[in-house]
Amino acid sequence: MPTTELPNFLTRYPDGQIKVSGTRVVLYHFVHDYNQGLSAEELALQFPTIPLATVHKVIAFYLENRTEVDRSAAEYAAQAEELAGTIPEVNTAALRERLAQVHPAGAA
Repeated sequence: MPTTELPNFLTRYPDGQIKVSGTRVVLYHFVHDYNQGLSAEELALQFPTIPLATVHKVIAFYLENRTEVDRSAAEYAAQAEELAGTIPEVNTAALRERLAQVHPAGAA
């Protein structure tokens, strides 16, 4: 994420993530939705823990630091995709079969 000093409405966590201060909203997700075309008002509805005035501040920060934030967002997305690839596929049919063995139909 941006190496510049963050304004008081953004907080950098030890893992490197930047969140909107006082919320669990990661800057990456906020920026993603903004780039999908959501307006400031729609973002405030999407993230109800962020006051509209703060939404405008976050958008302004993003626009002023767009290159750095976009580069970091691309890295974040790549890491998330790589992590998703490590999650084993769940065989729901096998799970249902095991469940049926443990709890046969009609058992009281």
